Amino acid sequence: MKKIYYITIVAIIISSSGSGQAVSYKVGEKVIYTVHYGIITGGTASLELNSEMLNGKEVWHSTMLAKTTGMADAIFKVLDIYESFIDPATELPVKSIRNIREGRYKKFNEVLFDHKTRVDSAILTSDLTGIHITPPRIHDILSCFYFLRNHILPVESNLKIGELNTIITWFTDELYPIRLRYIGTDEIRTKVGKIKCYKFNPVTETGRLFKTEEDVSFWFSADKNFLPVKIRFDIFVGAFTCEILSYEGLVYPLEIKRK
Repeated sequence: MKKIYYITIVAIIISSSGSGQAVSYKVGEKVIYTVHYGIITGGTASLELNSEMLNGKEVWHSTMLAKTTGMADAIFKVLDIYESFIDPATELPVKSIRNIREGRYKKFNEVLFDHKTRVDSAILTSDLTGIHITPPRIHDILSCFYFLRNHILPVESNLKIGELNTIITWFTDELYPIRLRYIGTDEIRTKVGKIKCYKFNPVTETGRLFKTEEDVSFWFSADKNFLPVKIRFDIFVGAFTCEILSYEGLVYPLEIKRK
């Protein structure tokens, strides 16, 4: 169950090569999602981006909140909060927070990112595990989402079916590569209408949860927002889906076919 919620966050969640100029998203964006297991609604998730001050400097503050509802909440209570503080000039994270509660399990972790001291690497300081030297321009689990939308999806015309894109992130105090394989376009029915999307399959680890490397699918709107619209997990015990419910503050009108 814990891995499922992480993948949900990654999906809703996959910001930068350093152009310092966001074109696919902006401060004020907020998206709400519902999480289903079959026909049962099991939870909600929200992702929003705001501007605030951190250590006297303006940053973009992204917050992801995922929680169980109804019967799922009674059986296995989940409240996960992820935060990323992003430098607007580089679109790289300067600070990240992971604050999760999953059943009786609780974990709080704060990581500081130093992208300036060393040219060939980044210096990360975790309040749980100390100092780590990582590849340069590394992302946290939220900032990589904006990278995908702002620097990979805008050149979708150059993407080839089957092409694999890898983004190196720092998650649970270790390097975590996110690998996404482009599948093509698809039209998705949602609560807000039909949306043409780009479909990706993240390469998953087979074993306890997944039968194949293609048992997870992500759909991003095929317009200039490249908004995550839907995620589906096919696991041994059934299928989970995460689907857009509402949105506000987008850069461009979402291209949808009203019901």
